[in-house]
Amino acid sequence: MRPTARSLSRRQVLTAAAAVAAPALLPAGLRAQEKFPSRPITLIAPWPAGGSSDGVMRALALSASKTLGVPVVVENKPGVGGTLGASAMVQAKPDGYTLTQLPLGIYRLPHMQTMPFDPVKDITHIVCLTGYTFGIACTADAPFKTLKEMVAYAKANPGKLEYGHTGTGTTPHLAIEEFSEKAGIQLNPIPFKGSAEIMQAILGGHIRMMSGTTEFAPHVQSGKLRLLATLGSQRNKAFPDVPTVKESGWDTITESPFGIGGPRGMDPAVVKVLHDAFKATLDDPEVKATFDKFYQPTVYMNTADYTAYAVRTFAAEKNTIERLGLSKKN
Repeated sequence: MRPTARSLSRRQVLTAAAAVAAPALLPAGLRAQEKFPSRPITLIAPWPAGGSSDGVMRALALSASKTLGVPVVVENKPGVGGTLGASAMVQAKPDGYTLTQLPLGIYRLPHMQTMPFDPVKDITHIVCLTGYTFGIACTADAPFKTLKEMVAYAKANPGKLEYGHTGTGTTPHLAIEEFSEKAGIQLNPIPFKGSAEIMQAILGGHIRMMSGTTEFAPHVQSGKLRLLATLGSQRNKAFPDVPTVKESGWDTITESPFGIGGPRGMDPAVVKVLHDAFKATLDDPEVKATFDKFYQPTVYMNTADYTAYAVRTFAAEKNTIERLGLSKKN
């Protein structure tokens, strides 16, 4: 029996209805793949609010949100040397909606203590964007004016000269420990959760010296603090008269690129969307102004180069930790 026009029409209606309903019947993960992003993205800043890292991450998030078309919301998770972002992020779904800043400490602390992630195996390195400028600063009334004078003071007062840093195992901490070993001095390290807390302590007169990023810059310029040395391979253009630690006589160079990462197993198409959006932030005048405010250079690496950097750095940090005798006990 041939179908009637009426029955054909009914079949057509049912087929059309099924086609419309089909996307709703797909698993949520598959529906999400149709368009990324379709909801807000969380970007973890593993430092307290108010510091240079927080300021940079918020500028990057605001700029990237314009390209992505959804809000990129910064969530602060300070502590454990800037590794809480990676610790929290690796537990998230690899759907691109939970990201974190990747400071150098994530490649170092797993060699020092048990961590809930492997920085090479458990993280998708999306894009590297910038890096820190590190320096050693002291209060304006400190009884030394140069790094060499500080070393002489520390030798005369072993263990009595304290300095603030951003947490045990972070770059500002280990850079000074390595320098102290080469200089033959014993300093008293005081850990803080981030640079904003260090600035409160040193400006309040609670500590005499600090190792950190360039939150110190405006206070050096105003005369409240004195910059003894920077830790990069070259002098900082904002402080051309301040020598590097190496120029001062001790072979210690510390540079620290950082970027954005997500959990392992991310869809390459999602990674590309995020890479392109965050790369575009480097051309944003507001982001450039924020980099300049904190004296941070542009340090761009694409996904492949950043992944290779992670592998190299994880191995290099293992050698550094072993040399300083700070390896975790098995």
